[in-house]
Amino acid sequence: MEEVSLFLIFFSVLAGYLLGIISGLLPGIHTNNFALALVAFSPFLAEKGVAPFYIALIILSNAVSHTFHDIIPSVFLGAPDGDTALAVLPGHRLLLEGAGAEAVRLSALGSAGSVVASMLFVLPFSLFFGALYPYLQDYMAWVLLTIVFIMLATEKGEEVKGQEGQSSLVRYKYKAMALFLFLITGALGLFAFSRENLLIPVISFGEASALLPLLSGLFGASQLIISLLTSSEIPEKSVSKFELSRIRILRGVFTGSTAGSLVAWLPGVSSAIAALLAGLFVRSDFDRRPIEKEASEPVLGGRKSSLFYDPYADDHQTLESSKEFIVSVSGVNTSNAIFGLVALLVIGKTRSGAMAAVNEILGIGSLGFQVVLLFFAAILLTALFSYFSTVWIGNNAHSILRKLDYTKLCTGVLAGLTIMVFLFTGLFGLFIFIISTPIGMLPSFMKVRKSHAMGVILLPVILYFL
Repeated sequence: MEEVSLFLIFFSVLAGYLLGIISGLLPGIHTNNFALALVAFSPFLAEKGVAPFYIALIILSNAVSHTFHDIIPSVFLGAPDGDTALAVLPGHRLLLEGAGAEAVRLSALGSAGSVVASMLFVLPFSLFFGALYPYLQDYMAWVLLTIVFIMLATEKGEEVKGQEGQSSLVRYKYKAMALFLFLITGALGLFAFSRENLLIPVISFGEASALLPLLSGLFGASQLIISLLTSSEIPEKSVSKFELSRIRILRGVFTGSTAGSLVAWLPGVSSAIAALLAGLFVRSDFDRRPIEKEASEPVLGGRKSSLFYDPYADDHQTLESSKEFIVSVSGVNTSNAIFGLVALLVIGKTRSGAMAAVNEILGIGSLGFQVVLLFFAAILLTALFSYFSTVWIGNNAHSILRKLDYTKLCTGVLAGLTIMVFLFTGLFGLFIFIISTPIGMLPSFMKVRKSHAMGVILLPVILYFL
């Protein structure tokens, strides 16, 4: 590798960090959008003397920074990306308790803790999966089917005070609805991926992907529309000081980091699925205080509405569990981003758009030891910047958003998301986006977890390996 410039390294990390703030705070904008654009512009940048290594650093820093900042719109706007979908309702629950800033601070702590945990996991996991993956690949479909079975089997649907004794038949109804959601989103994924050749973008930044309209509709626009329907209102006050036991914080970091690190090796398994698996451990509370909540009137965003259902806010769920789950989800996303790089290095497989971009720019063969060390140094530096900016934005977002018209804000974001899908994927992409949006609203009406909508990726991948 050519001699590197410390100034250019710092500038690249700073550029990626700032892009991560933008993609994290703007619902519907993903790191893949910036990664795709940077790949397209890499020949032009190379002509200007910017080596591919620095472009790869920007992409990596963007991916890490994004996992810190994307919790903010999830908590304050109810507008997540696919990775933070499960954090929306617990986050809003804390927001209603006047703890929106606390939720963001806990998320930043979970992401920062997962960076440390991931560094400890790198060597053992690399050795383990480096040896196991050739054999695991032959049974990948069964591994993914097992994960789907766990998702469906643990779906309990709505269970609120006064309905503790619901029959097993009712419980099976929710499992059937979850299976229906998984299959219908899976069919949508099969339809979209088989016709990606019809995606003709207005603005081309490389090959268009069906993931953009699919995930933007299922997890972005659908949540924005529901937020508009419920006329959400941000409370007057919010505190950032958190009161969560050290053991809960450590457990949230450990479960999130472990789940995110493990699923990074598996194709088609997103951070949302890892968050679901981590949530199974978080829900085993040792402080079980009942939540007073009417069956037909769940509260969200300052207004009672039957549109929303929080699968983690049942009678056995406490505020402490919501806080720990936020820590865990953030740990999942950050460790998953880091181990996407590790998986590329060890097994030569890309598990995210960002790592696919890094691989296309540098090539797996050129990632020598010095490059790897610089990449991990960039991760640590980005995490340091991101922790403080996430906490600062979380502390100030409350007062800023109180001054804005929430309805106009959500409408503007929804319009921007629609325009972005049209520009990057064309008319067929817009068609997929329009179909995906109402399907993404189904979980709130069915009262099941939204993570089952990840069938849009899981089902096509399972059928590919079968």
